[in-house]
Amino acid sequence: MITQPITTLLFDFDGTLLDTNELIIQTFLSVLGKRYPGRFTREDVLHFIGPSLKQTFDNIDEGLTEELIQEYRAWNIEMHDQMAVEFDGVSETLRLLKARGVKLAIVSTKKHDIICRGLKLMGIEDVFEVVIALDDVVNPKPDPEPILLALDRLNAKPEEALMIGDNSHDIEGGQNAFVRTAGVSWTVKGEAYLATFKPNYMLQHISELLEIVEAPSV
Repeated sequence: MITQPITTLLFDFDGTLLDTNELIIQTFLSVLGKRYPGRFTREDVLHFIGPSLKQTFDNIDEGLTEELIQEYRAWNIEMHDQMAVEFDGVSETLRLLKARGVKLAIVSTKKHDIICRGLKLMGIEDVFEVVIALDDVVNPKPDPEPILLALDRLNAKPEEALMIGDNSHDIEGGQNAFVRTAGVSWTVKGEAYLATFKPNYMLQHISELLEIVEAPSV
């Protein structure tokens, strides 16, 4: 069946455009290591990448959630610029997509100020028309709310959009919003894991988006 061409790209941020994986892992290990010595391993905290901090810390100790979030953000902000780095080809590809008139947005479970810090670090503050952060919604991904909000602000339709991300929440969120989805093979959780959520595409490099938006999908 022929579907409408993709004219709108919605990106997760951390782990998709900016490699903050090690930063996130070390932040969790530092914060949780102080509270619960020896309880959490590197393998454990991999499962915390993707959900919001509230979702993660609620599952660990709901009574300490806000305190743990504050400790997490303090450590993460201090180390952010030293440990975060752009994935290969991201800035170049995004600028080419923008030049072609593709609508671009970020849909993230991070707070707005952290996303803006990452965009500044990458030198792409001017690329995205819309940034939807945790601050903007009541229900983060995989709820469709943030994706639908991004589409509304872009004046775009779900059938024209593609949600791109490195985590199950991105794929499930896209599916819940009835948009097509793309996983990224550079996900820290492994391509095979992300493939189990059945995204429409699995990107091996971000530049593949230049081909995906050129023609209708079949």
